[in-house]
Amino acid sequence: MKKISIAIKGSELKANLLDTATADAIYDALPVTCPVNVWGDELYFGIPISAHEEAEAKEIVETGDLAFWPVGSAFCIFFGKTPV
Repeated sequence: MKKISIAIKGSELKANLLDTATADAIYDALPVTCPVNVWGDELYFGIPISAHEEAEAKEIVETGDLAFWPVGSAFCIFFGKTPV
């Protein structure tokens, strides 16, 4: 499991990435500096990787989950409910 730090507006979050090909690609692309977008209770930002949905991917996420959205090449941080 790879450990990462995410710094947003003076706050720093520590996280663990799963052992997947997508997580490895994200880790290898770090560091990334870019604008952060908000959608509901989700923060997301573009990351310069291309990956397909992992077999273990889930549609329903929990608060604190991290995810990669292949369609938008975005890294997502969930901190509550997002719009449907």
